[in-house]
Order: sequence, then C-alpha cells, then structure tokens
Amino acid sequence: MKILIVRVSSLGDVVHNMPMVADILRAHPGAQIDWVVEEAYVNLVRLNAGVRHIIPYALRRWRKSLLSASTRAEMRTFRQRLRAEEYDVVFDTQGLLKTGVVMRMARLAPGGKRVGLANGTEGSGYEGASRIFHTMSVPVGRHTHAVLRGRLVAAAALGYAIDHPADFSLRAPDMPQLPAWVPAEPYAAFFHATARPSKQWASERWVALARVLAERGLAVLLPWGSDAEKQAAEALAAQMPNARVLPRLPMMEAVLLAQRAALAVGVDTGLTHIAAAYNRPTIELYCDSPRWKTEGNWSPNIINLGDLGTPPSVEDVAGAIRQLLGPANA
Repeated sequence: MKILIVRVSSLGDVVHNMPMVADILRAHPGAQIDWVVEEAYVNLVRLNAGVRHIIPYALRRWRKSLLSASTRAEMRTFRQRLRAEEYDVVFDTQGLLKTGVVMRMARLAPGGKRVGLANGTEGSGYEGASRIFHTMSVPVGRHTHAVLRGRLVAAAALGYAIDHPADFSLRAPDMPQLPAWVPAEPYAAFFHATARPSKQWASERWVALARVLAERGLAVLLPWGSDAEKQAAEALAAQMPNARVLPRLPMMEAVLLAQRAALAVGVDTGLTHIAAAYNRPTIELYCDSPRWKTEGNWSPNIINLGDLGTPPSVEDVAGAIRQLLGPANA
C-alpha cells in the first residue's frame, strides 16, 4: 500500500500530524508512506523513521516570484515528483484549498481514494471548499484535539481503531558533533517566544521561574527566532542568575535543544510541542489559546497549565516542576 500525506505547515501542526504515521504502520506494517511538506520542515519530517519519501513544497517562496523561469521550473519539478508514484490513499489533513489542490495533483492507483476532513474544528482555518477534491470526507467533533484529527481521518479511511496513545516516532537529530552551545550539564529550555503577543507569558513570571530553577542548580537556555525575540531573551537573561541567550539556531539545532532538555517550559508554540513529542519533561503554558486544541495528553511527562484567558501562575508552574523533577533537595 502506498500512501501520501499532505500536511505542509506549520511547525506545530506538522509535529501533531506525525502519530498517524505510526498508526498506519501498526495496522498495515508494509505500507509505504510519503509526505508533502513546506521546504522549511523537510528535515523535521525526516526524523520520523516511518516516512519513506519527502516531497518539498515551497509555495511561500514561489508566491514571491511566480513569473520567474526558475520558480516555474521548480513548480514543474514538484508536480513531476508528486506524480511519480501511484498512491492508494492520499490524505489531506490540513483542509485548505491549497492542500486540496496538491491532493488532486497526486496520481491515484486504480481504486485509490483522496481522503480529508469533512469539517473544521472550532477556531481552525479549515476551508470547506477543500472537500471538492475528496473522494471520502471524514467528520470530526468541533473540539477534536489537533493530534487526534489526523489519526481519526486515517483510521476511518483504512479501517482500524485508535486504541493507544499518540506515538510520534521521532529520532534524535543526527549530528556528528554537538554544537558548541550545548552544555555538559542538564538544562531547562524556556520557549518564551510566540508570534502572537497575547499567547506570551509575562516576563516577570519567567524571571521568577528562573529563580526557582536556580535553587535546583539548573541552567536556563533562551532561544529566539527574530530580532525582537532576541531582545526579549536578552532582557530576561539580564534578570536571571542562571540564564544564557543562545545564538540563532537552525531548525535541527532548535529540535536538538528541545530533545535534550531536562525540562522544557513553553507557551503554545512549535518548539514546546516538539519537546512534548519527544516525551521530555514538559510544561505547556496556555495564556490565550484553548488548551483542548494542542495540550500534550499522551504522556505523564507533560503537564498542561492555564487556558484561554487564564494564564498559569508561577506557583502553578513551580508545583508542576516538583511533580516532574521531584523535590528541589532530592
């Protein structure tokens, strides 16, 4: 059986889609699974051992130069790669017109089917017109978790039950030599930055939490992805006795940061979800997004705090640290 998954973005959504790969292979061990994903996330999907071929998609970049010869050549190459195989099932778990078009471009084997979402969940960017590309549309509840959505679509199409926790099957990034920023001692990673300011946790709370970890002798590493985030990280580090601002990390080094953390604390953002996918001791902080959508619910190593409009307190997070790591003097 040859299967194609179309899930092109974003970082957290790509991660949350990965358990359907393990589900499919558990039910159909011989299945060959390919994946279409935005070029920025190719190396991330490559960490999933269950994916055979990855087809890079670069619409974000192509849109900037649609009339150039080089862009058109890349788009032709993409179409050729997409149609190089005949697929028994093509899944679109994003539910957008652009992903529906990609689904339609893929070549089906005789009797093959194109399967996607019949509806969106509350607050999602689902586009109902994407259903015109389906041969099978799978309905989900309005409050269905981001991980469960893809799992339900695959289970309905391939005829199996979901009876086990989500398995992300993520390998550690393959690096011949660890980057210089990786400390020899255990560390906590603070994923403090997010594109939407309302989802951020107050800076004074991050500072207070760093002091809690300083009592444990645990260093804090602060990543960033933009100039504004770097300035925010530097402002935090200036008030923390045990914090260090990292250099700008390429994607795989950012994944390494999450994968090696003795503790990850983060707002509702991609790197927090990556740490949770690796089952690291993770505390997810929900300040202005519904917790039911993305909370890590597959491992006791993950504690979810706060909810839409009710950010957690420092005391809440300190209690979660004790629960995950034990008493400070242990």
